[in-house]
Amino acid sequence: MFDLVRKSMLAGVGLALKAWDEVEDLAKEVAEQSKMTEKEGRKFIDEIQDRYEDAQKKLEERVEKSVKDLLKKADVVTQDDLKGLKKEIRDLKKLISSQGGEEKP
Repeated sequence: MFDLVRKSMLAGVGLALKAWDEVEDLAKEVAEQSKMTEKEGRKFIDEIQDRYEDAQKKLEERVEKSVKDLLKKADVVTQDDLKGLKKEIRDLKKLISSQGGEEKP
């Protein structure tokens, strides 16, 4: 019984860090050891899969935010920064040409 509880805790804590097939195998083992019916086992695995997907999404969001924060702190130009600058340059070129002050190289 302790082993079942331990594995359940590990599944909850490490859910986002494991590959789905590992989590699914563990969920099947838990369902089997707890003598769930096939319907209960399927429901249990579906719930675990939903939690797994939520955990993965949250982890991805946290990693993305951390990387963006790191890049900002390191003063690294991002793709969004470049796009913004390109748009500003296009807008300035349009403004200059509409005022008849087009520069000649």
